[in-house]
Amino acid sequence: MNNEKQLLKFLTFQQLHKRPYTFVLPNAWDVISAKIFEKNGFPAIATTSAGIAMSLGYKDGEKIPFDEMLEVVKRIINSVDVPVSVDLESGYGVSTNEVVNNAKQIILAGGIGINLEDGTGDLDSPVLDMSLQVERISEIRLLSKSLKAPLFINARTDLYWLNIGDLDLRLQEAIIRGKAYQKAGADCIFIPGLYDIESIKKVRQEISCPINLLSEPNLPSINTLSQVGIERISTGSAPFRATATLLQRITEDILYDNNFQRLMNDNMSYNAITELIETPK
Repeated sequence: MNNEKQLLKFLTFQQLHKRPYTFVLPNAWDVISAKIFEKNGFPAIATTSAGIAMSLGYKDGEKIPFDEMLEVVKRIINSVDVPVSVDLESGYGVSTNEVVNNAKQIILAGGIGINLEDGTGDLDSPVLDMSLQVERISEIRLLSKSLKAPLFINARTDLYWLNIGDLDLRLQEAIIRGKAYQKAGADCIFIPGLYDIESIKKVRQEISCPINLLSEPNLPSINTLSQVGIERISTGSAPFRATATLLQRITEDILYDNNFQRLMNDNMSYNAITELIETPK
């Protein structure tokens, strides 16, 4: 862990949330995707839990062992110069101590931020008790201070993502949780699945810290969200899924249409890919 280097990256990342327009944070799943995002001008990168897990043969939802996920994260962090925030899902642990220790491993690996969600993956109890999530955020904030290593905590609530409860009550609960998470030490509140512009405006009015939304077809334009005052949009697993979709279509072209047109059109050359990987930090 290089404290001075991480501090500079953290400050850069933090400043992105203070711009007068919404910035897009792309989610990488391996070194090549991270390098491409960086090369094309994205000032910061996040990881995608789904992309990392599925590329290694695991389902999303903390099915991949934490150590395997961490190894990929380290490779991504060490391959780029821009700040990297890590998708920690719900913490890869049952107890608060386990979650905090895993957050520590992210800090030691050079990550300057984490995404921590309150979804549980349990159908009977799909979201974590708010008080327990507040405890986890508070303890991670204390950890960050004790290590003298700033950490940008993106606290995610999955109420919209999981379609929990009545729509009007869902908005109220999301705001309540957002405020509680902010008070506990979160730097940003992430509400994936929220795309209704009036609800977004309401959240913006009620929550004072930066707000993160997830890219999706129904999400208002970046210009509209900038006018509303939304700081950040994450791409989530969409780039990974788009890549898999392209491979699916290439496969169909070869097997059913007997052509390689899509495979050969506009590809990065072998040398270009090699140079990208060989480019020093």
